[in-house]
Amino acid sequence: MWDSDTTLPSVQAADPDRIGQHGLEIVMAVSQTFCVHRPPVGKKITAPVVLADDPDGDAAGRQAM
Repeated sequence: MWDSDTTLPSVQAADPDRIGQHGLEIVMAVSQTFCVHRPPVGKKITAPVVLADDPDGDAAGRQAM
């Protein structure tokens, strides 16, 4: 994700009564890593997610060879 806002994202404390602003919590829960890069304008965020469709952890949509 990239946007032109220079404000860095921050994870807030869990609060089930808070309305909204849970996106980063969800990203952190499902991603392997979370990286923020600061280009000359804005910020670029990468958060790789592995999709597994079986207990052995094979990536979804790929067949083991």
